[in-house]
Amino acid sequence: MTTVISQRRDAIIARAERERAALVSVLDRSQQVQQALLDEVLRRNADSEFGRAHGFRALRGVDDYRSAVPVRVHEDFKPWLDLAIAGKSGVLADEDPFAYFSSSGTTGAEKRIPVTKSYLRESFIPFYFAGLATVLRRSPEALNDDNSVLNLWQDPFSPVGRTSGGQPHLGPSQIDYRGLGEETATGLGNNAAWSELPAAFIDDDPLYRTYLRLRIAAEHDIRCVFAINPAIAHALPEQIARWWPDFVREIRDGTLGGKPYCAPDPERANRIEAMAAWFGTIGPAQLWPNLRSVVVWTGYIGGLYLPGLAQDFGPGVEIVSAPLGSCEGPLTTPIDRHPSAAPLVTPSAFYEFIPADAPLSGDSATLLAHELEVGCDYHVVLTRLGGMYRCATRDILRVNEFVGNTPRLEYGGRQGESVIDSARLREDQVMRAVGRTASATGMRIRNFCVRPAVDGTAARYEVAMAFGSRVDHHDVERFERLLDRHLGAESPSYEQARRSAGIDTVEVHPVQASAFLDDWLDRVRAGQRPPRVKDRIFDATSPVWSMGLRAPR
Repeated sequence: MTTVISQRRDAIIARAERERAALVSVLDRSQQVQQALLDEVLRRNADSEFGRAHGFRALRGVDDYRSAVPVRVHEDFKPWLDLAIAGKSGVLADEDPFAYFSSSGTTGAEKRIPVTKSYLRESFIPFYFAGLATVLRRSPEALNDDNSVLNLWQDPFSPVGRTSGGQPHLGPSQIDYRGLGEETATGLGNNAAWSELPAAFIDDDPLYRTYLRLRIAAEHDIRCVFAINPAIAHALPEQIARWWPDFVREIRDGTLGGKPYCAPDPERANRIEAMAAWFGTIGPAQLWPNLRSVVVWTGYIGGLYLPGLAQDFGPGVEIVSAPLGSCEGPLTTPIDRHPSAAPLVTPSAFYEFIPADAPLSGDSATLLAHELEVGCDYHVVLTRLGGMYRCATRDILRVNEFVGNTPRLEYGGRQGESVIDSARLREDQVMRAVGRTASATGMRIRNFCVRPAVDGTAARYEVAMAFGSRVDHHDVERFERLLDRHLGAESPSYEQARRSAGIDTVEVHPVQASAFLDDWLDRVRAGQRPPRVKDRIFDATSPVWSMGLRAPR
């Protein structure tokens, strides 16, 4: 068994380093790499129904492609997706999808993103491994053995939905790479003791299944946590603090969910209880003293609370940036220790960009990767193998710098604005303003969300804010003053609306530190898989608004 694990470890490391080297080697040639990839996509899909309708065979270069194919959002692909899902062959690509990725889109509609085996092998898996190389360089203990990684992101054994045509309709985290003959692409930790739960628990809700996995993992020596979604990482210390007495009882009895599971281990149970008596509770550091890293997206709201969250995991735990992608396709992958931004993965998809201030439309003018400007924000438009053509992902990225002539990008938020009077705010603008305010005040933030509010004739933005430490009304009022100023610096329309008294100053409402976690737990308990339950900046319907809000001024 040791030899098998060693061989798999060596194969994973070799593949990861090979893909990283391939990406690094083209950072100075993004324009050439992108043009070659677009030519290949057009050539291979020229005889698809979509390719014939848009004249792929006659297109020569980027300008031809822009003229022939309008920018679309996912919903605009519905006619072709309906035909493909109904069983018609050759609709969107030269290869028919074997599955469809699902994701709750900005509109709330369930996405159906076509996934072909060629796309996974030629685009997605290389993107994944290029980023994994950087993770393994910083967290080599992740390959110690099958039970060294707690993978809270991938779940290939959870129940899978189906499209109306019967194809798998699942999240990217549910792909079973072993079934595709890609053994080394199986996520780290997916061969662990807790990966596939006993059949008796198959119909339980996702939150209880999470408890069961953590109860099993509590018996092992976890060195690395793959959270990917920051909300999952945020929830883990609190879940352990709430559930450790149940872990102790079941470890002592040898049960799982109250059912016989393994040999009783009273020694391990007693050690956990002793740690709880000493520290007053149990967190990741007490449960797993050798934990060294948490792999997670480091942008968006997570960029605010992850530094503090590292302390919740333990003094020796490092936050490691994860590759960034959407269900539509890969975006960036880390090649070094940059805390929040990573290079665009130019070999994996053809990318175009639209300035974030500009509206999305079929004839939107686009820029190529090498044409972007440092410090500017852009919508992403993506073309890739397997049937995605000029699809606006509704993600907004900021250019941090260039590596060679490849942009290093940071995730800012989702497309869409919150509008009051003439004031218009985007998620990325709010995110940066809150970050600058937190830095200026020295106040730690655990999470927040924003909503527009109108009371009589007074209109304003309200922020539900979970602070990481106790605050008084003086702290909150100073935070409000600075946040109002920083929102104006980010959004000229907000500044103008404030000057003209079109809106009142922003109001910050402190909420319980556990408010956002309780909301997360309730959503998972109700049936959403944890990877899909993400932070949201604009969220007027969140239950946190009823949790300890002060009265309006």
